[in-house]
Amino acid sequence: MPDLCELTCTPCQGGVEPLRGAAIEDLHRQVPEWNVVDQHHLTRTFTFRNFVEALEFVNDVGDVAEALGHHPQICFTWGRVTVEIHTHKIDGLHTNDFILASRIDRL
Repeated sequence: MPDLCELTCTPCQGGVEPLRGAAIEDLHRQVPEWNVVDQHHLTRTFTFRNFVEALEFVNDVGDVAEALGHHPQICFTWGRVTVEIHTHKIDGLHTNDFILASRIDRL
């Protein structure tokens, strides 16, 4: 399987089934610090020493998301950022979600 960080997101037009079971497990191996929730979305909480570092991370995540054209939900507070990713058009997980997670991990 290719390294997720080397892939780019492809626009999901809907009409495809969300990933399930073994397909999720295979991709999850490349982003093991993310939690797969109900085979529906990925989530991960990042901690920082202060507000400014957390804000800088949020901005970096925004830059990556915009470059990939795939936008996560970001919850931001003092010293903590929680990122949730899923593909809205299919109401579940797509390879794009794992690509974005791998790029965020690289930050």
